[in-house]
Amino acid sequence: MIIREREHSFIMITQHDHAKISGEIAQNWKDSYFNGVERKAEVVLGIYEHDRGWIEPDAAPLWYSNKQKPHSFIDFPLDLKVSYYKKGINEVEKMSKYASLLCSLHYASFLQYEEDPIGVKFVEDEITRQLHLLKHCGILGKMSKEKQLQYHLNILKFCDNLSLYICLNEPGAKKEKEHPFYHNGISPSFSFAKNKPIQVKWSDQETVSLSVSPLQKEVQVQLLYKEVNKEDILANGLLSAYSKTPFSYKSVTLAAGVN
Repeated sequence: MIIREREHSFIMITQHDHAKISGEIAQNWKDSYFNGVERKAEVVLGIYEHDRGWIEPDAAPLWYSNKQKPHSFIDFPLDLKVSYYKKGINEVEKMSKYASLLCSLHYASFLQYEEDPIGVKFVEDEITRQLHLLKHCGILGKMSKEKQLQYHLNILKFCDNLSLYICLNEPGAKKEKEHPFYHNGISPSFSFAKNKPIQVKWSDQETVSLSVSPLQKEVQVQLLYKEVNKEDILANGLLSAYSKTPFSYKSVTLAAGVN
C-alpha cells in the first residue's frame, strides 16, 4: 500500500493501481526511445503487472502500531514482503517469461544489499530464476540483448518512479514539500535526456511536468485512491474503515515543460 498522510486522514493507494499508471506511461513511451521495440508488448505487460503480488495484502491493509499509521510498502514486514514479491513474479511468469524476468530483476535490486537472511535468500532464489529465464529468452551471453534487457529494466524503473511521484506527493506540491525520493529528479537516466535525471514537478493541481518527456504525447492518467478518516480508524479499526471508504479518482496529465 502507498500511504500519504494528511492531518485528519490517510490517502491509501494500492500497489496494483499505482502499477497500472506505470503501465500507461510505458504504453505511451515513444517507439523511437524504446530500444528493442519488438519487445514492447512484453515490457509494457511486465510494467502493468509488476506489483500484482500486492493485490492480496492491499485488500486487507495492516496497521503499524509503532507509528500509528497503516503499513506502507516501505515499512511492510520483510518476511511477508518477499513472499508477496515472489507470488507476483510467479504469476507474471505464467503470462510472459520476459516480463517476469524484468519483474524479478526489479525486485531483486531492492534487496541486493540486504543483510537479513530472509532478503538474502530471496535474492539468491531470484538469481537462480533469472539465469533460467535468461537462457529461455535467448539472452544469456549475448551482450546486445543483455544491454537491451537493462534498457527495458530502466524503463520499468522510470515508469515506476514517475507513477510513485504522483502517488506520494500532494497534487500541486511545491518542490520543497515533495517526498525526499524526488529532490534530485527521477532516474534511471537515458541518452535522450543526456544521461541526466529527468526533473519533474507539479505545475498545477492536475499537471505533472517533465524536463524531458519520453512520451509520444501528453498522457492523462487516473489515480484511484481512498481517503480514510483517522477517527474512523480509531473507532472501528483500519480494515473496517478502509473497506467502508469509497474509492475516489484523480485525473493527472503528464506533460513536458519543466525548466
